[in-house]
Amino acid sequence: MTPTSEEQGPPFDGNASAGDLSDVFAVDVTVARTTCAGCGDTRQLAELYAYTRAPGTVLRCASCESVQIRLVRSAHGQAWLDLTGVRVMQLPLDA
Repeated sequence: MTPTSEEQGPPFDGNASAGDLSDVFAVDVTVARTTCAGCGDTRQLAELYAYTRAPGTVLRCASCESVQIRLVRSAHGQAWLDLTGVRVMQLPLDA
């Protein structure tokens, strides 16, 4: 039997995920495998087509050329990461 939300208590805020997320975002992302939301092709991020001659970086699927990832950085130390074109990303975690 699955506990209800009332039995589990109120949810924590996003800070409760800091440890798990720091493990995920501290890896060499070029070896991560993405699955394209457009065609379903799965391959390492290093195999995607990278377009860097713009205000940001765009990574396209090597199979169908759909945009998978957009990254824009500002001079004020901020970044915007759009993963709309990625169905799922598999990241290797150190044991």
